[in-house]
Amino acid sequence: MKRIIPNDNPFKPENCANPLSPNVFCADPTGVEYEGRLYVFGTNDHQQYDAVGDEGRNTYEHIRSFVILSTHDMVNWTYHGIIDTARIAPWIRNSWAPSVIARVEEDGLTHFYLYFSNNGCGVGVLTATHPLGPWHDPLGKPLIYQNMPGLENCPSPFDPGAVIDENGTGWLAFGGGTEARGSEVYSTVPKIVRLGADLLSFDSDFIPIRTPYFFEASELNVIGGKFFYTYSTDWQPRDNWDRKDLPAPGICSMGCMTSTSPLDSDSWECRGGFFSNAGDAGMDWCNNHTHIMHFQGIRYILHHTMHIQERMTTKGGFRCMCAERLPETGEDFPSVKPTREGVSQTMPLSPFVPHSGAEMCTCAQIGYVSCGLGEMAVRALTAGAWTFVRGVEFGEDAAQLRLTAKGKGTIELRCDERDAEPIAGIAIDADAWTAYTIPLSLRGRHDIYLVFSDKDICLREWQTQKEEDMA
Repeated sequence: MKRIIPNDNPFKPENCANPLSPNVFCADPTGVEYEGRLYVFGTNDHQQYDAVGDEGRNTYEHIRSFVILSTHDMVNWTYHGIIDTARIAPWIRNSWAPSVIARVEEDGLTHFYLYFSNNGCGVGVLTATHPLGPWHDPLGKPLIYQNMPGLENCPSPFDPGAVIDENGTGWLAFGGGTEARGSEVYSTVPKIVRLGADLLSFDSDFIPIRTPYFFEASELNVIGGKFFYTYSTDWQPRDNWDRKDLPAPGICSMGCMTSTSPLDSDSWECRGGFFSNAGDAGMDWCNNHTHIMHFQGIRYILHHTMHIQERMTTKGGFRCMCAERLPETGEDFPSVKPTREGVSQTMPLSPFVPHSGAEMCTCAQIGYVSCGLGEMAVRALTAGAWTFVRGVEFGEDAAQLRLTAKGKGTIELRCDERDAEPIAGIAIDADAWTAYTIPLSLRGRHDIYLVFSDKDICLREWQTQKEEDMA
């Protein structure tokens, strides 16, 4: 059998956990834990990239959908496709910068609320009872819009940040743009509002948060009864900073304000900066948007960088979502920087349960095929395409490899090194999804490559089986 030569140009190296997706441009991450998985939603920069190509710029006007990724171990991520916001809510201009919250309601189901930017002119909301949908537009119109009654001094009421506090009450922060008049340092453009019991209405006035060097990217967290409002700072110089007790937050970094009485505008205190721009960490400069959350008892900060485009021909400003561990330091957020390495794998991956072909750490020359709601398969774009799955624990029991695939050619399983000798190879020859099995003798913990011999081979699912489970 002719040896497959694997492609040697992945956009994400195998030894890095960042970015989350190795080949889909996406930004402005938000996340929610559900049934042991972390689901992350982001602005679909890839929709803009597909519209304008390598030579185009990411000016966001074509983006009308969200990307969905999920993980069980923080390094192997499943691409679930998109939420087609334009189809669900045809009144939108665009859909950017989502913020998701969830709660169990009277019907016993977990309900998800995904607030999002309608361009720069307002906030919309989608709802679902599963992170993968189906998603619905419960209002049929914006939740927030420019110059709505009671909303003053908020030129761009976008970039929502939502949270449910420890008493079950929902809150929303938002805002963007520059004050018509006032201090160059402090802005009262950002707003916070208490949500109604339905999470689709308001139960308070819009209250300003007086914030230094405010730009955009609002987010809320509640820890021990204290509200943490975080935001992206602007690009102006900091030589007009007027405090001696606290350094100015960095340029286009993440700043933080805290309060125990969020509807009292005077109660908000500046805590300075806590997450720097990628440019300050030796990477390409870009705007900044973060989400802070716990998953499996560990605190993370989700953010975006330009990691993928740094390894491509495009320089159009197409972003990719990333994650860093945010150490626990009581109620405070410690100062951290973006990295290329990202986070550690939280647990080994078990091969004895089905895995989507679209679950991976990285890949080369891989595209996607939709198989239904939230389910994607991978497709080889060229001969020698591959996917890479990190930290698979085979134990002592793997006796058979099972694949669901279509196309014509061979899929090889290789361990630990891209150029290693194949452990197994399965000949694929089918126009429709077909199950294939082959004996497998593999022990211990390994990183694995699934290497495709020919273009257009598609892989939907794989798993290994123990001898006692083989039919």
